[in-house]
Amino acid sequence: MNKNTAASIEQKYIKRLIAEGEHQKLDFKFEISNSRKIARTIVAFANTDGGKLLIGVKDNGAIAGIRSEEEYYMVEAAMSLYCKPQIHFKTKKWVIDGKTILEVTIPRSNKLSYSKDENGKWLAYVRVNDENILANRIFLEVWKRKLKPRGTLIEYSKNENGLLSYLSKNEEISLQRFTRLFRLSRSEAENILINLLSLDVIKMRFTVKGALYSLQNS
Repeated sequence: MNKNTAASIEQKYIKRLIAEGEHQKLDFKFEISNSRKIARTIVAFANTDGGKLLIGVKDNGAIAGIRSEEEYYMVEAAMSLYCKPQIHFKTKKWVIDGKTILEVTIPRSNKLSYSKDENGKWLAYVRVNDENILANRIFLEVWKRKLKPRGTLIEYSKNENGLLSYLSKNEEISLQRFTRLFRLSRSEAENILINLLSLDVIKMRFTVKGALYSLQNS
């Protein structure tokens, strides 16, 4: 394969990727000026489906190119200083129309990942479409529960049975609606959802307005 052919393949790959626009597994960054901020996106990818960062690409898909090697070191600093546990990543440089794009690939993690905010607090995020959403208590507890060697044992009370009956007739339910319909406290409703999620009886879908719950096989 000659250099012109290789360059043409590279251009097609990157331009096809950019044409997809930002989504659940792809994010554009014109530049990285703050490692702490980029850590949030990295953690959201790791906690969801994995993903790619294209650095040197504007939000509208225009190729601007990276300014210097500093971009790579900012990503490296984000991974090592502001992500917990440290997330491993792969990078590749692409030269398109004389401009360099840095592609950063973040795999899905088998451990819950957190990023450090400006107040020194460690927070977990998930990726929803092209946004990074702060993970709720239910998501965090289910992650912890599934990491434990001991299983989850629950007794199906009228509330569990009532919820499953509701979901057999309705597509989804929010935590707020669940608490209102069954006259439960927030913590009671959360614990029921955590138990059923841990047993894979129900599933959770994040939206920009909050999490929704449905039957696993729906």
